[in-house]
Amino acid sequence: MDWWTTMRDDELRFALEAMIAVAIEPVPASVLADLLECDEHVVADVLTRLSDQFASEQRGFQLKETASGWQMVTHPDAHDHVQRFANRDVSHRLSTAALETLAIIAYRQPVSRVQIGALRGVNADGVVRLLEQRGYIEAKGRADGPGQPVLFGTTELFLDRLGLRSLDELAPIDEFVAGLDEARALAGELAER
Repeated sequence: MDWWTTMRDDELRFALEAMIAVAIEPVPASVLADLLECDEHVVADVLTRLSDQFASEQRGFQLKETASGWQMVTHPDAHDHVQRFANRDVSHRLSTAALETLAIIAYRQPVSRVQIGALRGVNADGVVRLLEQRGYIEAKGRADGPGQPVLFGTTELFLDRLGLRSLDELAPIDEFVAGLDEARALAGELAER
């Protein structure tokens, strides 16, 4: 017997709501069913009921099914409130992930999302979107090659916020990164432990 057959409906709703709340992009019911090791039709039914529940409770968000899957979106009636909130720039602070991504873009620009993700070791799509929305980065062109990915670079706002006139005033990267000899010595010390 699969574990999902013993999973109560409220546990399934709880798990689905949590996963979709943190998803950056729409998630197909088949993927959610696979993650929860249960039937896709059961997942689709629970998601539909959740969507109806949210709509009947007149919440500030909705659970919507799109062509590529399910996602949480703000309620259309809350548009004016959300726009005022976003325009006010309530939070000027950036997360560690956003700061890391911004540093990569500043020192390696122009750089693609894939290159950023490879350097950070995680998908950078959400952070890149945030930095673009805040006006710290912008598309600077497209790379040659398959898919011609968008290349990002920093903006004047980025320079203004750091009090710089140009990127030439950025601190040299070698101030933050150990030299090759120093890195080899550190690796040797760690290997001896």
